[in-house]
Amino acid sequence: QVQLVESGGGLVQAGGSLRLSCAASGIIFSINTMGWYRQAPGKQRELVATITSGGSPNYTNSVKGRFTISRDNAKNTVYLQMNSLKPEDTAVYYCKVTYGPHRDAYWGQGTQVTVSS
Repeated sequence: QVQLVESGGGLVQAGGSLRLSCAASGIIFSINTMGWYRQAPGKQRELVATITSGGSPNYTNSVKGRFTISRDNAKNTVYLQMNSLKPEDTAVYYCKVTYGPHRDAYWGQGTQVTVSS
């Protein structure tokens, strides 16, 4: 059974940092893209950052220069280092993994990130 365990969310003041982790287990196929999405209250879920199996990152414009996505393929884990956090970064952050020849997708349960002003 596929499982994604997210950690690292919390409450931080504006300008602070947090590091999110998402560890995948139960996937017997190769993991393709791993990524982070977020959903703020009253808004649609949006892409934050993704990273390919080869390590190529992609970021939404609002986090470029502040967030860094990375992955450890040996541990099937993806990280999101978030620096210079802003109140508008407040959201539930979700991990997403695509895997296998048909690029099946699996979502984590989400972790709350709250940035106070």
